[in-house]
Amino acid sequence: MYPIYEVKKMIRKDPELLKNLVEQILMKVGSNFDNAHRVAEALVLSNLVGIDTHGIWHMRMYVEEIRDGEIIPNAKPEILLDTPTSSLISGNWGFGFVSAKLAMDLAIKKARDQNIAVAAIVQTGHIGRLGEYVEMAAREGMISFVFAGGYSEKQQSTVPYGGAEKILHTNPLAIGIPVGDNTPIVVDFATTTLSGSKVKLAALQGKQVASGAIVDADGNPTIDPNDFINGGAHLPFGQHKGFGIMLAIEYLGRIFAGSDSYAEGNKGGLYSGYQGISFVVMKADCFSAMSDFLERGKEMQNRVNKVKPAKEFDQVYTPGDIERKIRLDREKSGIPLSSAEWEDLKSLATEVGVSVN
Repeated sequence: MYPIYEVKKMIRKDPELLKNLVEQILMKVGSNFDNAHRVAEALVLSNLVGIDTHGIWHMRMYVEEIRDGEIIPNAKPEILLDTPTSSLISGNWGFGFVSAKLAMDLAIKKARDQNIAVAAIVQTGHIGRLGEYVEMAAREGMISFVFAGGYSEKQQSTVPYGGAEKILHTNPLAIGIPVGDNTPIVVDFATTTLSGSKVKLAALQGKQVASGAIVDADGNPTIDPNDFINGGAHLPFGQHKGFGIMLAIEYLGRIFAGSDSYAEGNKGGLYSGYQGISFVVMKADCFSAMSDFLERGKEMQNRVNKVKPAKEFDQVYTPGDIERKIRLDREKSGIPLSSAEWEDLKSLATEVGVSVN
């Protein structure tokens, strides 16, 4: 379960302190250091770039998944199928962060030799913020896509456009494109109007959500996130267009990876048992010199940034700009947490035998 806390005063915590604490907690519940370090790295990075819904807030859920036997904390990924341009990887029901990084690393390596490559993962836990993986590829001069599906095989959460019952889930995707000056375009979003984590966090914080994002159990539009928790549903963004993309991702994720064939009992928990995620990578300089690609991309980015902002906006940003801006602040001043969120993390540490000063 996710922790329930009230957001009051925010406190700042050093990223390295949080990484160390996450590592210690995970090692106390059976993880080896390498896996614990990878999870800590990914969670704290999400907080650093302002995607707090995919940060250390998830720790209690991960510990409970380990205790329930849904995740094997010291598992090592295994390559099931391998060709010069493709890889299928089983996470052996370990942390998704570990197998997802391996998948992207392999796809990057193969694309470097073959211009384009794809990897997919099955039998793995939650992989966190998809944007992290396309950022990895962008740093290597690669364009990349991540498609994640399969979450609705055990629990449906989204009403399709024109439908009156739930069928799919949030089905996120990410796209990364390298740009000059190391300012890549990073598109990363759920194909529902809001991600599931954002709706749950809003409920825990006593906040409302934007209109047009969810419906209650009777299909009525609502802005109360508790209506979603009590049998309601997500709506796809952009009506029929968003649903079309959502459905395509189910094909490009679960069906393409064949993850149904690898599901096992309660492994992976409620959401990840049928999870299938694909990573598509291609060299940005397939058709022109890398310097030309980066220069043209930077020129496009600058054009967007220079667009006159509308009222109540300070600037027009390209995808990834705001996260980079937030990261500069948080690396300098620390990661903001509510006092209750910090107390919950300390409580979790105490429960597993880790002392916190």
